[in-house]
Amino acid sequence: MSKLPIYTMAGEQVGEYELADDLLVFDKGLPAVHEVIRAYLANQRQGSAATKTRAFVAGTGKKPWKQKGSGRARAGAKQSPVWRGGGVAFGPQPRSFRKDVNKKTARLAFRRALSDKVAAGDVVVLERLELPAPKTRELAQIAKSLQAETKGLFLVDQVAPELGRAARNLATVAVARVGQTPTYQLLNARRIVVTQAGMAELEKRLRSAAGRQA
Repeated sequence: MSKLPIYTMAGEQVGEYELADDLLVFDKGLPAVHEVIRAYLANQRQGSAATKTRAFVAGTGKKPWKQKGSGRARAGAKQSPVWRGGGVAFGPQPRSFRKDVNKKTARLAFRRALSDKVAAGDVVVLERLELPAPKTRELAQIAKSLQAETKGLFLVDQVAPELGRAARNLATVAVARVGQTPTYQLLNARRIVVTQAGMAELEKRLRSAAGRQA
């Protein structure tokens, strides 16, 4: 059993949470993590970079000068890439950078990424996370008490409206649902705080990824 410390919102440790070791994986999954991260970053690209080829540059179709006799190099159009103001040769054009990853690989990558975070001691459990009002200051104080004020990730079963609004103005703290957290977000976090209700969802997701029944 891997034991995760349980804290209150004030930062006081009140117990330990036991996470079954067979839900974690350490002997495989690194290539899967690499593939999933590459696909995630590629899918964030808009692919909207564009340059004008000679077909899109405005200008006359008249031949600048006759083919022979002038002593100058042959020229057929002012839109040529060798001319100033001409088109761009082999420039970028709008395209899709999308990469697809199969579900089995994505699940293995998530398990391996979380397992490494657990082994490094970067995952803690929060007894409860309740904000009576959407106050950013209160969430920032909770993050500070849990040492999650810098690149902290709060994983919950459901994002309450007050919690979501309180987290919007914190650039270094993120709040996400356990079932929708990508592997990249796990690896990008320095401190992962999971609520006890979120741990139930997290175990369910890990059990599904491991191919085990509850």
